[in-house]
Parts: sequence; structure tokens; C-alpha cells
Amino acid sequence: MKKRSLAFVFILISVIVVARPIDPYGLQTDIQRQRFATLTQSLRCLVCQNETIAESQAPLAQDLRQRVADKILKNESNGVIIEDLKQRYGDFVHYQPPFTLSTLLLWSGPFILLIVGIYCLLKSIKKRRGLNQ
Repeated sequence: MKKRSLAFVFILISVIVVARPIDPYGLQTDIQRQRFATLTQSLRCLVCQNETIAESQAPLAQDLRQRVADKILKNESNGVIIEDLKQRYGDFVHYQPPFTLSTLLLWSGPFILLIVGIYCLLKSIKKRRGLNQ
């Protein structure tokens, strides 16, 4: 009976030691995994557009995650990885695009809409006051 108990404990411990999670991208250290998590959270899925590549299940997002992991394994810096993806897919792939002429509307669009909305509201109020008098 004791031999069976010892064998069971040995098998249980062996399974626990061997059954550690396997990284699907081949990342080997915690630093690499942290960099991967940081980068994939800062990159936009070009298919979903409202999700990061870390969240998206689109095939393109899966390819981008693999591309990021491969570059991390080659010890490329985060800046180099982001620049490579921006050159390939444009500034839109990064959740924090730079302020350039091509992204001017992206950055100023909400303010322009706010000003137009306030202008229309004031014009409507002025028109109603004119009708009531």
C-alpha cells in the first residue's frame, strides 16, 4: 500500500513539474513575455480597429503577434519593432500615432466637431429667440 502511495505522489509531482504552460510564441523569459504583452497592448488590430492585437482573434492580429514575438526573440528594441510595423501598416497600427500632417484630422477632428456643434447650437438658440420676439 505504501509503495502505491509513493508511486502516486511521485507521478503527481512529475505531472505538476512537467505540466507548466508552454508559450505559443517561443518566448523564454519573463522579460520577453512582459515586452510582448506591452507591445501587443499598444498596437491596434487593423481588422477590428477597436481592439489591440493582444485582444483580437483576427488572423492578421495573430500574424502580427507572431511577428512581434519573432522580433523580440531577435532582441530588437520596442522602438524598432513599432517603427517596422508603422512602416508596413502606417501610423494607424499604433494606438498613439504621432502628430503629423497625415494625422492632423485624427488629432484635431474631435475639437473641430465640438466647435461646429457649439456654433450650430448657438445659431439655433439665436434663431429661436428671434422667432419668439
